Amino acid sequence: MSGIAAVIYRDWRQRITNVAFVFWDLLVPVAYLMLFGTGFDRALAKSFIVDGRELEYTAYLLPGVIAMTAFSVAMNTAWGFFMDKDSGIFWELLTYPITRRQLLIGKGCFNVSVSLIGALLTILLGVYAMDIQVRWELLPLTALVIMTTTAGWFFLLSILAIRLQRMDSFNTVTSAAYIFLMFLSSLFYPLADLPAWFQWTARINPMTWQVDMLRYSLLGTGAPAVVALESIAFVVFTIIGLGFAVRALNNA
Repeated sequence: MSGIAAVIYRDWRQRITNVAFVFWDLLVPVAYLMLFGTGFDRALAKSFIVDGRELEYTAYLLPGVIAMTAFSVAMNTAWGFFMDKDSGIFWELLTYPITRRQLLIGKGCFNVSVSLIGALLTILLGVYAMDIQVRWELLPLTALVIMTTTAGWFFLLSILAIRLQRMDSFNTVTSAAYIFLMFLSSLFYPLADLPAWFQWTARINPMTWQVDMLRYSLLGTGAPAVVALESIAFVVFTIIGLGFAVRALNNA
């Protein structure tokens, strides 16, 4: 069994022992779409305009919920480093005949698998229960976006999990980052009518890049040139994150 496959299998065995993690990863985003989407959609009716198109809020929120799924899955898997530290297995893992890069990529691949399942459940709910129209022909592109962005978030959060010594410090930092990344982005609302400082802040936020890519592949909104630049930026973000995560492991 290759090093990457071994890490994927270990993470799968570890994750299925904790039903709460599975619930959070797969079902909580679905609940977000049902509660927030339905509530705001009723309040805003048909007056929600995005890039000249009239959208129901549930359709606008769907890509954002998928982005939240990717971040949550990455955060939970990165948190697993603390479980390994507490048991001592983390230091033992570093002596196994696998490279640091294989360890991170294996965990990233497991992340991607869980994120794809959660995204599929969310899309199916949106399409068949809320009558959201998605571009099925671009579903492979949506899957590629989910894979890349989930990996990027995991590498970033892994750096924090490896470097921070206290679990409560990790939870505090990641929870605060989660809130700022979500609300200072285009996840919940279009940026066009917001203050200039907010728009500039959101434009350099990787969460905005992720949501814009998902919104383009699922709904067809957004300028292709802007989405292409955001895609390149997130790929660079992911590669840099992997490099720094490997470095953090080497210094562990």
